Amino acid sequence: MFDSPDYPGPLLEATFDKWLEAGRESKIPFAYLLIIWDELDGQYLASYTENRSEIKNFARYGHSPEHRTLVAAYDLFSEGRIL
Repeated sequence: MFDSPDYPGPLLEATFDKWLEAGRESKIPFAYLLIIWDELDGQYLASYTENRSEIKNFARYGHSPEHRTLVAAYDLFSEGRIL
């Protein structure tokens, strides 16, 4: 995944699948998986949220002054990309 010049690096499908499962199995009723790029560590991180409105707290990749930027957001249950 994310294996194009538009993204900072590729993400293994197996890692993405593990993140989806972890979000679905959480005791907290998460609804969304956020894929975040950490510039300092040079890797993708997973974050979860219950509300779609919380996704707006992150800036899209390439437009944030912070070292962590949102690359994509997915619905945990439909697996549809929403950002």
